[in-house]
Amino acid sequence: MRTARITRKTQETDIAVEVNLDGTGAYRVSTGIGFLDHMIEQFSRHSLIDITCTIAGDLHVDQHHTTEDSAIAIGQAIAEALGDKAGIGRYGSACSPMDETLARVALDISGRPCLVWKAAFSQPRLGEMDTELFEHWFHSIAQAVGITLHIELLYGQNNHHIAEAIYKGFARAMRQAVERDPRKGEAIPSTKGVLGKGTLGG
Repeated sequence: MRTARITRKTQETDIAVEVNLDGTGAYRVSTGIGFLDHMIEQFSRHSLIDITCTIAGDLHVDQHHTTEDSAIAIGQAIAEALGDKAGIGRYGSACSPMDETLARVALDISGRPCLVWKAAFSQPRLGEMDTELFEHWFHSIAQAVGITLHIELLYGQNNHHIAEAIYKGFARAMRQAVERDPRKGEAIPSTKGVLGKGTLGG
């Protein structure tokens, strides 16, 4: 089983994260931000990556540190669980509909972190969560795992549907990318023979 545990404590947050890439989508999430919990739970359920994530953060300041550090810790755990990435699909993509909304996500676990974000929200908050932080969450997890990540809102009006479609699309794309392809055996999915954070090319 490809598993990892990350603990991260700073003056801003105290985090414990566990992941199992070969899980069933089981989750236990407590960040102190209800809508962020809901989105991480959606990511777990639809990626089939088991996630335990508990955070005590400085929410009396604002939500930035908690949101950012949740993505960093989950991303670091996924990166550790992936190891040398032998046999993985590496690439993933999904078009994710939710009622009137359609989001498209494509990614490459390339070792070259990059986020292209083409989505916007028409209201500043969902529940108690600042909508400007969604882009930052995805930027942080892309950096932590080493993902080239493209997220595009094709159309949609309801802000809840927009956020959920994006997270579900990310989940489905990650499921494809982290799953082992039996035809690849233990081969690294790169002509360079190595995939790691900061690796140029692949």
